[in-house]
Amino acid sequence: MTDPTPDSALLTSEQIMGLLPHRYPFALVDRVIEHVPGQRAVAIKNVTLNEPQFQGHFPDRPLMPGVLIVEAMAQVGGLIVAQMPDLPKGLFVFAGIDGVRFRRPVVPGDQLIISCELTSLKRQRFGKVRAEAKVDGNLVCSGELLFSLMD
Repeated sequence: MTDPTPDSALLTSEQIMGLLPHRYPFALVDRVIEHVPGQRAVAIKNVTLNEPQFQGHFPDRPLMPGVLIVEAMAQVGGLIVAQMPDLPKGLFVFAGIDGVRFRRPVVPGDQLIISCELTSLKRQRFGKVRAEAKVDGNLVCSGELLFSLMD
């Protein structure tokens, strides 16, 4: 894959904000560079020292918390279902996290390339996404994320 540029965005940050309910400081997807609604998406999360979690995680050695890496992957998964016309509108939330593994630290200056693929959808309420995040082509996190439509 070639190095993505701002001109290669399929969904800009403004469009992403129209599809996901997340806002600062929890909006963790900067740009979508590949997208097949209802099937898969590839997105970018730029990790910067200005993010609030680095004040305490950790002051002398800033590391992106694993839970925020997983949340970023989940938001990319949310973009897959957000544009599916047959799904009921509502808030999809975590129902489970399976087999997630962290392979290396993510630090300010890194650019996460997050790939998600919808692997199952049941009764238009429950779904599963296979997700992975890479930095410089190296896998940093992967696993399955399960979600459910909240009543």
